[in-house]
Amino acid sequence: MSGLDEIGETMNILERRRMRKLAKQTLQHGVHVRNMREDLLAAAELTELNAKIGRLRAALRGRDYRDTEKAADALYKCAESLAPKRAMPGLRENLEIAVVAVAVAMGFRTYFIQPFKIPTGSMQPTLYGVQALNRDGAAVSDRFPLKILKWMILGEWYQEVRATTSGYVGRDQSRAAEYDPASYYFRIGGKRHRVPKSADMRLKSRFVSKGSLLWRGIRTTGDHVFVDKVRWNFVRPRRGDIVVFNTKGITALEATLPRDRKGEPVTTHYIKRLVGLPGETISIDPPDLVVNGEKVRKPDTIRRIAHREGEYEGYQLVDKKRSGPDEPLLADDLDSVQLGGEEYFALGDNTTNSRDGRYWGAIPRRNLVGPAVFVYWPFSRRWGPAR
Repeated sequence: MSGLDEIGETMNILERRRMRKLAKQTLQHGVHVRNMREDLLAAAELTELNAKIGRLRAALRGRDYRDTEKAADALYKCAESLAPKRAMPGLRENLEIAVVAVAVAMGFRTYFIQPFKIPTGSMQPTLYGVQALNRDGAAVSDRFPLKILKWMILGEWYQEVRATTSGYVGRDQSRAAEYDPASYYFRIGGKRHRVPKSADMRLKSRFVSKGSLLWRGIRTTGDHVFVDKVRWNFVRPRRGDIVVFNTKGITALEATLPRDRKGEPVTTHYIKRLVGLPGETISIDPPDLVVNGEKVRKPDTIRRIAHREGEYEGYQLVDKKRSGPDEPLLADDLDSVQLGGEEYFALGDNTTNSRDGRYWGAIPRRNLVGPAVFVYWPFSRRWGPAR
């Protein structure tokens, strides 16, 4: 905004053009803050922000340079006061840059490799999503500065969530709660609070006093993988591939997704394991996957799940008692799904806790993004090729 303050009584063409450019950027910033925060702002705050946006738009249309300067300055100050303040924004940004630099140094120097974060536990134990590990207190490694090193290497962060105000606990129905599958949002005395979804909260009653401990423990980041967007341009997807796909046009799946302001389902990406190929008939005979009437033993990625090796629990039918309002497709060993000529079928490796093809059916070929090929962060025992 300092550039606007330096505009004098008379301005040449270049100064006016520069001032208009800065004013338009300020307008964009103000609109962005409104779009991101309008469901959280008080009515008076939102009214003030809209008024300042309207004033700047009018000044730009009228080419009133004096009023444009004042309106832009007022809007900038208002938007900045309403924008959320992030903890340690500089550190967060530098760490993100470091992760990208490591990825590039590892040889993935191409525009056709897409990073993807595992949000939930539907692919466990192959890939882990965001988790909460309850703790009674912080260990030595959870204190500064070791805390930062632990997060950089293992993706683990110790935190304590306390009530910021007193009041009754109520459900949070904002858009943030819809778009974050790894967290549970709620309100206390009208203020939003968030804990990991799997956290064991310490609530003895519905009324909570300010400063009360709600949860403490380790929040683990989901595994971050690289997705190869090139391979399937040359070879067809194979059974056993870990596949990332978008949800656009998968009707039964879109019905469960959040809606945008126009009421349309928000397109997102899911990650599952490809188990059914075009033209096949898929069914489940726990713990086995059955394709065209035959139990599948290949590839090894399918066999280890069916044989319940390690932490795998095999392929399971949908428990109708836990399926909610959805009508599952594979809830009985006599149920089956017939795939079309350009359709694929995918399941989570953790079928006891996965919303997958058993609920919403086939994936069209056009929705497939690519196979997950490498876990690049955190540096856990799963780091390396994704299988």
